[in-house]
Amino acid sequence: MKANKISRAHWESPKRGIVYLTKDWTQAKPPSLSLVSGQETSVRLEQVPPAHYGKQAGFFKDETGSITFLLWPDSFPNLELEGRDFYLAGDFNQWQEAIGNDRWKLKPAKLDGRTCYTLQPSAKSFNYNRPKRFKFVSSQGEWLEASPDMPNCVHLAEDIYNLEFRPHQTGHHAFYFYPQKRASFIGREWLLYKHPKWEERCRITYGDFLRKMASNKQLGAFVQDGKTRFRVFAPRATQVQVLLLKIHDDPSPRYVDMQHDESDGVWETVCEENLDGQFYYYSIDGENADAFCHFNRDFRILDPYAIAAVSNKGPGIIYDFARLARYNNKPFQPPRWHDLVILETHVRDLLAHAPIDLTDAERQGFAGLTKWLQAKDCYLRELGINAVELQPIQEFDNSSKDEYHWGYMTCNFFSPDSTYALDPIRGSQIEEFRDMIDAFHQADIAVILDVVYNHVGEPNHLLHIDKQYYFETDADGSLTNWSGCGNDLKCQDPMTKRLIIDSLIHLVKVYDVDGFRFDLAELIGVDVLKDIEKALKAVKPSIILIAEPWSFRGHIGQALRHTGWASWNDSYRDFLLDYVKASGNFDGMRYFLQGSPFFFARFPAQTINYTESHDDRCWLDRLTTNPDHNGHHPTLQDRRRTHLMCALLMTSLGVPMLAEGQDMLRSKHGINNTYQRGDINALDYERQQNFPQTYQYFRDWIRFRLSDWGYLLRLEYCPRDEYFQFIQLEDSSALAVLYNANFERGHKRIFFAVNPHYETAVFPLKTIELANFRQVADHERFNINGLEGGLCKIEGNHLYLHAVACGLWVCE
Repeated sequence: MKANKISRAHWESPKRGIVYLTKDWTQAKPPSLSLVSGQETSVRLEQVPPAHYGKQAGFFKDETGSITFLLWPDSFPNLELEGRDFYLAGDFNQWQEAIGNDRWKLKPAKLDGRTCYTLQPSAKSFNYNRPKRFKFVSSQGEWLEASPDMPNCVHLAEDIYNLEFRPHQTGHHAFYFYPQKRASFIGREWLLYKHPKWEERCRITYGDFLRKMASNKQLGAFVQDGKTRFRVFAPRATQVQVLLLKIHDDPSPRYVDMQHDESDGVWETVCEENLDGQFYYYSIDGENADAFCHFNRDFRILDPYAIAAVSNKGPGIIYDFARLARYNNKPFQPPRWHDLVILETHVRDLLAHAPIDLTDAERQGFAGLTKWLQAKDCYLRELGINAVELQPIQEFDNSSKDEYHWGYMTCNFFSPDSTYALDPIRGSQIEEFRDMIDAFHQADIAVILDVVYNHVGEPNHLLHIDKQYYFETDADGSLTNWSGCGNDLKCQDPMTKRLIIDSLIHLVKVYDVDGFRFDLAELIGVDVLKDIEKALKAVKPSIILIAEPWSFRGHIGQALRHTGWASWNDSYRDFLLDYVKASGNFDGMRYFLQGSPFFFARFPAQTINYTESHDDRCWLDRLTTNPDHNGHHPTLQDRRRTHLMCALLMTSLGVPMLAEGQDMLRSKHGINNTYQRGDINALDYERQQNFPQTYQYFRDWIRFRLSDWGYLLRLEYCPRDEYFQFIQLEDSSALAVLYNANFERGHKRIFFAVNPHYETAVFPLKTIELANFRQVADHERFNINGLEGGLCKIEGNHLYLHAVACGLWVCE
């Protein structure tokens, strides 16, 4: 029989750790363990209740000797419980076949006063004598991904993990240990296991203890009473210094030692002078005891709380907060969520060919966009949208000022990007970014920032502060990669979450930003998103919060229904493309026109309806009938289907979001990924003249959406079913719908019909007196005073709608 040894050990708190043995402990007397931290001291042991082990491992052996599989919701991020059953799946039941099989269905139970789900399979269906891999799966087919922190997690391939049932480790192999004195927590602690015939040492890792460390102290560099104070959170560092530079590239900076507060992991020093306008880095050293550490005292670290930086490599700029006083006493009031019409856009895409006189430097950043917004024929103002969603503007990892980048590799969360500034050494990005936001507000356009908090770019300053605290890692210390960008930020840790929230509040308070769209928000987690919502609404109750609700790990769109978050609706995006190509169906289009209710959105404005974003091919290149997905020279059919898309987007309940240039039939020549192709992404304003009818069609629909008539589409609540009266045709996805059919929003009504097919659609009107309505739009024209002629004809009680066409009617 193999000897029982230590499998792993980690701290849970300054006063308690947990140790796992290689197999269950069956003796009455606990194992003989002691702590080695400079010298050997004894520890008190206490067996972990097996059910508590089961919370982390997914199974345990109870007091009767029965194996219980346990789904503990806290162990699985972003788990949505409502409307779901859960099943045990593994190599013992063909995995996928477990779904819907009552034999493997978990039952609701209570543990420590909390709801969980359990199952005790019979010995006939489950062999308890051999290791077996397993996972939990929902009735909707969603696999609950195991965390690398789970004690029985098995790494199969990149970012693929299973849990493992281990008959020799069923929860009776885990012990709490209590040292006589507090340990140092810098990688020098070991557990010594003494056996009559041998001894074993096992290094103690940090476990949950490190993840719980936090501080409420103000962080960063700030001037107070003529002095400059520096604070940085670096819980496992052994030495921290601040490097002070009078000029940004000073080859001989002044090194100042910082002092460590072991109670909260913060290092601090005070310089007896006002250093406003000067520059600084941090140098952080520590013990690289294993792959969970990444200390390098020679690496110059840009302060995560620096409010301006010379570049993404640093140095940070010391900026007296007294200079950050607001320009205006009255903040901008953005439109209500259900009144929004959003345009996703990029600073440089707007400026590259903007038809105004700008210097080359102005065309690259904030100052140029301010001038473009103030120009007479500004594209954004003429289009009529009332909100923009700007692709990332926080300091990101482009290699030079001239390099084009989408910005989704953030290096600092507080600083507006230095390459978008005219004079970054002076920190001009602060003033220029604030002027740009003010120019948007003067144009009555709200500003939503696309922010990236799920991973970071290069140089990775947080990695050199504390790898294990700030980043998700697997069991061997390698960075996980659910983001697809090389690392995943550990957003649930208190100081990571605080860094995120502090930077968001800074952007709101200093720049009066109106909202945020969160990239790959699934990796941030529902609980953290709820905390962000609470913190931001306390500062600005009107704040707009939008999640990209997925990652390579999963999707949280449904889980966000019970929050104050809206979500990008990727199902809408994909369905509408199919629908205008006559490949969709009536039920799907009805669902999306109604605002994706119940399943996706609790109220209409929770669904951000869109058909194109920066990612992947643009709308026209996905739609075009031209070869190689190249829609640069769109066909007549491409144009007409795009017009149907615009009409459907504007008549769908929810928040419509356009991508820059959709209104001028923008094409990326079929190129799929253009994140560094400024030449391809830049807006070609000449296409407004090349396709004036399409450009005007979009403008007219936006104007209608925001008009008194559009009030019937801009609902802040889910209406009763009777609000809509749909007309469905047999064997066709064509549809017609009457809005406000029950007059619950006054006497105005809207009637909309769409036919994506090549055959004429004939709609029986029955109770709808369309003769009392005025047609204001078809697939090519829009005139609120009424259209004459067109591809719609009313004969008797029938509406004849020609091929690939639509119509809009209004009635007072």
